[in-house]
Amino acid sequence: MTATHTRPHARAKAGAVRDVLALMLLPVPLIGAAISGSFTGGGTRRWFGGRGESARAEAQAAKDAAAAAFYELDTAQRDLRISVETITAVDSSPQARGAVDGFAALGRRIDEASHQYITAVDAHDLDRDDLEPSVAARAREELNRAKEELTRVKAELDRFAEELGPLLDKAETQLARLAPAVERARAALLSASNALDSVRSSGMRADYLAARLASLAPELTMLNQGAGRHGVTDTLHRADRVLRDAEAVRAEAEQLPGRAAEIDRRLVSLRTRAEALTTRAASVEPVLSELRRRFSLACWQDLQPVPERAARDLRQAGERLKEAAEARDEQRWPDATALLGTVRALLNSTDEAVSAAGDRLQRLNAVADDPRQETERARFAVRDAQRLAMAGRHTPDPRHARPLDDAVARLERAVAGLEGRHPDYWHFLTELEAVRQDAARVVERIREERGSGSG
Repeated sequence: MTATHTRPHARAKAGAVRDVLALMLLPVPLIGAAISGSFTGGGTRRWFGGRGESARAEAQAAKDAAAAAFYELDTAQRDLRISVETITAVDSSPQARGAVDGFAALGRRIDEASHQYITAVDAHDLDRDDLEPSVAARAREELNRAKEELTRVKAELDRFAEELGPLLDKAETQLARLAPAVERARAALLSASNALDSVRSSGMRADYLAARLASLAPELTMLNQGAGRHGVTDTLHRADRVLRDAEAVRAEAEQLPGRAAEIDRRLVSLRTRAEALTTRAASVEPVLSELRRRFSLACWQDLQPVPERAARDLRQAGERLKEAAEARDEQRWPDATALLGTVRALLNSTDEAVSAAGDRLQRLNAVADDPRQETERARFAVRDAQRLAMAGRHTPDPRHARPLDDAVARLERAVAGLEGRHPDYWHFLTELEAVRQDAARVVERIREERGSGSG
């Protein structure tokens, strides 16, 4: 205890020094035994009966009680110091700094009470043969006062320790996480290293994974240096980060053989698809020729760029496929995957454009032969929406009736547009599609309103 160094022992009497050292070094039960032995042993000290011995005994009892209080306070201070150090190792909050200041203030109170106790012990040699009753009584009073002060300070210490409970619990929880977190991070790094070694032994370089794993080496060094150097909170965060990154490397390493096989499969599949689309794209020009011959300009003008665009996209797809194959041979897996994604997008675009030309011719042929089927589809959609709008009502809601009336008018105009010499069948089809969409929106709105109870 700090207080024990405030007064040099060299200035104390031999008996008092022996008593204090025995109290600080022996457990409480042994202290009592050591003290009581001084009364029951066969020593050479002369004893005086009567009032003098009674006063001596009372003073000795007060000394024993003060010594026990001193020992309890010393033990409590040591325990509390460990608690405060635990908190400050983890927590740098204002509350934690307040705990340090509070403990320092208590330390000063403990020093004062300890000094009072040691002074009282040093001032009176209760083993003197000629100890007078009045001196023994004064010693008893001073030792009782010292014991009471030690007890009061111990109570303050206990209250302070209780107030630190939440901070200490939080700190101990984090400390309990520390060793397992660091061990998990080390194990993850080892697992990632083993997975990488296994993949490389099969002939795969996996250089980018090796570089990612190597970048974690400084983090491992700091983990090994410990929380004493880098702090508990930072060490916990570092352990979590290393664990996460190492597990990602391990997972990618383990998936690498399957990823390589998937890239090989996609290369074959996309080459086959590119060849098939090249054949299909050659049919676009004859389709456009028929559209030009049989239908008005508005029916096919937007399809004019399709052959050129398809040829360009197919050429680019072929170039990217070649680059993807080279990346795969060089085991640049991310590059190969990205290039194959580009090839797929180019082929999808070409497929849609080529299909659009053939679909356009098919639909225009059908409507030119008999436009009534498309007309009836649109009329049915509008009538279905009108029936729903009138369900349970005498008059329709204007919010529903107006767009349906507009849809009917739009339908009639589209039908009337077919009466010319060169009807725009594509405009007719797109208008009827718009009519069906208008009717569907009204139906959706009515159902939403009735579902929410506002209709």
